[in-house]
Amino acid sequence: MAEQPLSYRSAGVDRDAANNAKRRILELVRGTSNDAVVANPGGFGGLFRVPAGLSGLLVASADGVGTKLKVASLAGHHSAVGADIVNHCADDILVEGARPLFFLDYIGMGRLEPGTIEQVIAGIAGACRDNGCALLGGETAEMPDVYAPGDYDLAGFIVGLVDEARRPGAHRVASGDVLVALASDGFHTNGYSLLRRLFFDRLGLDVGSPFPALPERTVGEVLLRPHRSYVRSVLPLIDAGSVHALAHITGGGIPENLARVIPDGASAAVDTTSWTPPPEFRFVAEAGGVARDEMFRTFNMGVGMILIVPPGNADGVVQGLVAAGETAWIAGTIRDGIAKVVLG
Repeated sequence: MAEQPLSYRSAGVDRDAANNAKRRILELVRGTSNDAVVANPGGFGGLFRVPAGLSGLLVASADGVGTKLKVASLAGHHSAVGADIVNHCADDILVEGARPLFFLDYIGMGRLEPGTIEQVIAGIAGACRDNGCALLGGETAEMPDVYAPGDYDLAGFIVGLVDEARRPGAHRVASGDVLVALASDGFHTNGYSLLRRLFFDRLGLDVGSPFPALPERTVGEVLLRPHRSYVRSVLPLIDAGSVHALAHITGGGIPENLARVIPDGASAAVDTTSWTPPPEFRFVAEAGGVARDEMFRTFNMGVGMILIVPPGNADGVVQGLVAAGETAWIAGTIRDGIAKVVLG
């Protein structure tokens, strides 16, 4: 008997469904456009004009959401991870003092699921608007032999601009500078392999179960809180020259990320008594028997960003951040030393 003719659809890829989904999300993308976006219908690349009067260094970054995607799939709620990827990337280039210009996304999945894609893009588009950047383009790849049904991957790519003369970094940090911490919105996007093992495997909970330390909220609600963006509150401080350096507290926690902006011969003395980690972190440590050092290396412990500021600016920076809606506090100092970060 003759074999049936092959088609891309019979091999698991439905181009018609992909095209329909792309048409539906086009309005979401257009909603992030601004005067710098150059119309390029049918083009193979997005076009962006450097805004008039601006010059300097282009700053680019790429990242993913990791296994937080598994939680999104279990909950059937995908817009939060769309916001996550934009905010994470925006915070990464904020560390370099950069103002976000545009963003691109990549979504790979086994079989195209329009509802999932639309939720993800809605989250991406909303976060792009919040961060003042354009969603310039992206790619959706359907690969049935790579991703299991229901699984997908998400990556983001951002480009921003910074005045080279104002760029913060380790080269500006000096002994006597003050650490200013900004609160996170929960776990952000790190430690989710440990979190899933604890909540779903060891404790036998599901995304609809009450979160043990926050019974008014479900496990899914707590684990899917979006990664917080600090662009709108922190960028004015950078532009004003009030910040010497910044550290985005992601994978590796405070010890590894703060160390990246501490120059040789200096040490960041972090006063861990200056804040109480939120209840979700304390519950994970207790229920999972997770050691203190492991908690601080895996999670942000309630701190999403640390600014290093001149001592004379510290109180004013904290006040400005609080006025901008952040929870901020003085969390330590820079001193002479060998160890890049010391948790006290």
